[in-house]
This record gives sequence, C-alpha cells and structure tokens, in this order.
Amino acid sequence: MKRLFPAPWLSLALWVLWLVLNLSMSPGNLLLGAALGFCAPLMMRKLRPLPIRTRRPGVILRLFLLVGRDVLVSNLVVAWGVLNAGRRPPRSRFIKVPLDLRDANGLAALSMICTVVPGTVWSELALDRSILLLHVFDLDDEALFIQHFKATYERPLMEIFE
Repeated sequence: MKRLFPAPWLSLALWVLWLVLNLSMSPGNLLLGAALGFCAPLMMRKLRPLPIRTRRPGVILRLFLLVGRDVLVSNLVVAWGVLNAGRRPPRSRFIKVPLDLRDANGLAALSMICTVVPGTVWSELALDRSILLLHVFDLDDEALFIQHFKATYERPLMEIFE
C-alpha cells in the first residue's frame, strides 16, 4: 500500500484542495483531483525527507524554550538597535560559523531557528556542510557569538538528531 500511496494524507489533502479551489464537485473535477492526489506524491517520492528518529525529548523541550527566550530577547535588542541607529549604528557583519552538525534534518531545524531569531540571517552553507555563513545585525564579539550559537543551538540539535 505504501508503494501506491507513499503519503496518503498528502494525497487526500491535494484532492480536497483541488475541489475547494475549483468550487465544483463535478465528476471531472473529482477525477482530476483524485489523479492529482495519486500522481503528485508518486512523482515527488524522492524529494520526501528521510524518516526522523528523534532522541532525547527533554533536549527538544529545552531547545524550544531557549529559542523562545532568544526570540523575545532578540526582538527587544533589534528594536532598540533600530531606534538608536542614529546615535550608534549597528555593527552588522557576516561571520563564518564552523559546524559539527551534519544531519540534514538537524541543519533544516538550525536554518529555521536562524530564520525565527531576529538579528540573524542564514546566508550560505558550504557544500561540505562544514561552514555556515551567517549575517548578524549587531555584533560585539564574534568569538563569543559563535560560542553561544554552537552551545545554544548546534549542540542540542546534535543530541536530538545524531
């Protein structure tokens, strides 16, 4: 059954979405939606991520809380930096963060964290996944930032995914 329907919920969702977008329950739309729901997951099977086996749920909760705290604190810091940009311009820089994390799912989670936390932007990942180019809105000490980034985000993700 998994060969015919590699993602049954996705197939059902595509079929329903087709019907909702067309605002019609005609036999032709029912058939086209079913064909879309059947064929699209089969054609995209190779693009689906590998199954994830998460470890250490306590670390997941701790990382979630740390990211939540950093989002709140970073929002305030970035807002303060923007409001005071006339007196003291922010020291924005690109920095290279050496990575030990190699798992694709862990790297995807790390990219989401960088996207959510204000003041940081994931810019580029080296082809061998060893270095991350990160843009930081206001940076005092590069070495301290890298140490914080690796300890707060990378190390817990390595515990969860590797």
